Amino acid sequence: MSANYKNGSVKTKSISTSSSSSFSSGYKSKPSVTSSLRRNSTGSAANSAAGLHKDTPGVSGRVRVAVRLRPRNSEELSTDADFADCVELQPELKRLKLRRNNWDSDTFEFDEVLTEFASQKRVYEVVAKPVVESVLEGYNGTVMAYGQTGTGKTYTLGKLGDEDTSARGIMVRAVEDIFAETDSISVSYIQLYMEMIQDLLDPANDNLSIMEDPKTGDITLPGASLIEVRDQQSFVELLRLGEAHRFATNTKLNTESSRSHAILMVHVKKSVGVSGENVNSKSHMNRTMKPPVVRKGKLIVVDLAGSERIDKSGSEGHTLEEAKSINLSLSALGKCINALAENSSHVPVRDSKLTRLLRDSFGGTARTSLVITIGPSPRHRGETSSTIMFGQRAMKVENMLKIKEEFDYKSLARKLDVQVESLIAQHERQQKTYQDEIEKISLEAKKQLSQAEKSFADSLEKERVKYQRDCMESIKKLEAQLAVNKIKEESLRNKPNEELIELKKLLENETRLRKTAEEEVKNLQNQVVQWKRSEVAGNAEIVKLRKMLEDEVHQREKLEEEISVLQNQLLQLSFDADETRKQLESGDHSAEMTVDMGSLISPVRQPQMKHSGEQEKGSVAKLFEQVGLQKILSLLEAEDPDVRIHAVKVIANLAAEATNQEKIVEAGGLTSLLDLLTSSDDENIHRVAAGAIANLAMNETNQELIMSQGGISLLAMTAQNADDPQTLRMVAGAIANLCGNDKLQLVLRAEGGIKALLSMVRCRHPDVLAQVARGIANFAKCESRASTQGIKSGKSLLIEDGALGWIVKNANNEASPIRRHIELALCHLAQHEVNAKDMISGGALWELVRISRDCSREDIRILARRTLSSSPSFQVELKRLRLNSG
Repeated sequence: MSANYKNGSVKTKSISTSSSSSFSSGYKSKPSVTSSLRRNSTGSAANSAAGLHKDTPGVSGRVRVAVRLRPRNSEELSTDADFADCVELQPELKRLKLRRNNWDSDTFEFDEVLTEFASQKRVYEVVAKPVVESVLEGYNGTVMAYGQTGTGKTYTLGKLGDEDTSARGIMVRAVEDIFAETDSISVSYIQLYMEMIQDLLDPANDNLSIMEDPKTGDITLPGASLIEVRDQQSFVELLRLGEAHRFATNTKLNTESSRSHAILMVHVKKSVGVSGENVNSKSHMNRTMKPPVVRKGKLIVVDLAGSERIDKSGSEGHTLEEAKSINLSLSALGKCINALAENSSHVPVRDSKLTRLLRDSFGGTARTSLVITIGPSPRHRGETSSTIMFGQRAMKVENMLKIKEEFDYKSLARKLDVQVESLIAQHERQQKTYQDEIEKISLEAKKQLSQAEKSFADSLEKERVKYQRDCMESIKKLEAQLAVNKIKEESLRNKPNEELIELKKLLENETRLRKTAEEEVKNLQNQVVQWKRSEVAGNAEIVKLRKMLEDEVHQREKLEEEISVLQNQLLQLSFDADETRKQLESGDHSAEMTVDMGSLISPVRQPQMKHSGEQEKGSVAKLFEQVGLQKILSLLEAEDPDVRIHAVKVIANLAAEATNQEKIVEAGGLTSLLDLLTSSDDENIHRVAAGAIANLAMNETNQELIMSQGGISLLAMTAQNADDPQTLRMVAGAIANLCGNDKLQLVLRAEGGIKALLSMVRCRHPDVLAQVARGIANFAKCESRASTQGIKSGKSLLIEDGALGWIVKNANNEASPIRRHIELALCHLAQHEVNAKDMISGGALWELVRISRDCSREDIRILARRTLSSSPSFQVELKRLRLNSG
């Protein structure tokens, strides 16, 4: 530094408190319960953010601020050669001195002071790397650059380093570190130009709207492109594409001065395994039921446009308007930071779109790091002083950091589905094996019994015939011998006694032989008795097998009774769901009711219980797990009409959840629902089936399936035959969802989808008309998108089918949902020049003019004005009628 600034005494002024700890260590601040969320803190060391449990409310973390000095450029080296720098850096003390004159100077302390010789790597490590590490741990993080035009903000953040890798900025280095921890990120890149948010990755999206999540309060840009990136080179190409679309101009202060605020959003998702798993659990099912935890972090890198004074930058004309817009948004940001630093009760975050987008970065839940860039030239001392004061105030802002974790229920559901399918298949295999074994045993027993009976009968018959033949032969022999003996006796009566004795001996021998024959007959009889006993044993085995068959029949009857009980439970739960929905719609959320299904579910009696939306979903989910989707779908073909309608209601409730839709379609549920529209005459079934189809039609893949199965024709037929407003509302909602698919427009119109929508206006019920208006708006939006892309060049199919008259008639409808959709439809139809003539003759031009002036929604008013100004036909007609489109 020049010695001229050290003459005399030095007057110093300390603006902020400081910490001797490093810039990165200050991010881990100790949680405080009693202090305010926005208290001044120097950032004491505490627990790491990664160690926080997901149930803790969060920890406070002050905004960290670093200052970076740009070296003198060629112009300053020539014009300011005789003047010393207006700033003096003391990096070892983390101080900066801003000279007032040769004697006095003001001293300021920051979290980090970076000289003009600091490398890009050094800047990244002290400013952005702690924020990137927090994002990988599940926190939101913001890195922002603020300073005068030409002081090096874009160089610090967005330098790509194509020729020199050491010159890479914070954006490229941050994503490189993120890719080291995860394989995929999602990136959005936008710019805020003249208070309009434009998509740098898709310039056609030139007026994005800011939305606030009603549950979490997060600020989102639903219309911005969100591109998934898997490698560093793809990310660099996206940055190069975005920079090509960013507004820049040549000023006296910078040859390529950024005229917009550029914001890079990097979404990171990282799985950290199963949270709270008990490794000593004895039940395998308990371990598998715990889903993995997913941490989601979002990194926002903000390259603010430089603040400038008009007299120094030489801005004029359109450049002057750009400078005014930039200064206004930076002024709004400064007011918000002042309010947060002073703990004001009101923070004006809605004064600018920039402050709305950065609401989470200052006073929110994000970990924020700010780098302010300054130049050494004494000519710009005022701007340098303003930049330094901005950084000092930002150091007083306190954020409440919160980790974002959620359970990955989808992977758990897929795992449980695989287990259920495996158990069902195993049960079916066991059941089939058991049945086959029973049949095999039964056939074998019958075969053995038949063989035994046949063998026993054959043996018995053979033995009977044999012994009968032997007996007959013996009798014949004895009779013949007796006759011979009689003859001999008669012939020997007169013979001597010796011959008589011999005859007696012969008779004794014959008697002995007869006894032997009788003993053989007894033995044969005993064998016959043994065969009879074997027959009795065979009969006992047959009785045993018959008893086993009877037990199997009894078990089958028991299973059929259990299926009947489950069907009754299905009817009960469906009835409970309907009663709960009616009470919820009437506003009575805590009513108690007693359900009695009468003759339908006489064996099942339910006690009184408190109903709510969560209990209804729990009951349906429990039924879905216990019974199974296939069994529920099978009840759609039941003969009892009450069973069918309750089954349809359960399917409709399941279809309301996106996670169940794919399972229902794969199981044939969509085909069954479409069949009910033709096979059933009950309008209640038509109404519930149409509602289930409307839920399924929210998925693009299901929309193509509905169209391929003739769904439009079936819905049109249902609408033609229905008189109930609720049935018509369900049918109109299903067709309205199909109208939003660009690929199906021609088929939808050819099958009568538009005419079916228009035919339902006969009901005049506001809910039905709102769904009709939504379908027309979706169809018109797809036509507008097709004409913009050069796919469609002819007149609108809506106008050809006569929808324009109804649209014009209801453009100012008292019901806001109907009016909003009709206004959007008119704006989309007017964007295609070929429709202008019909719209002028049909009175639509007057409604467009009214919308551009009186519409309550700003985005629709802007769209109507832009449409009127871009159409030559409308401009000619407005001039003829002497009307001003603006």
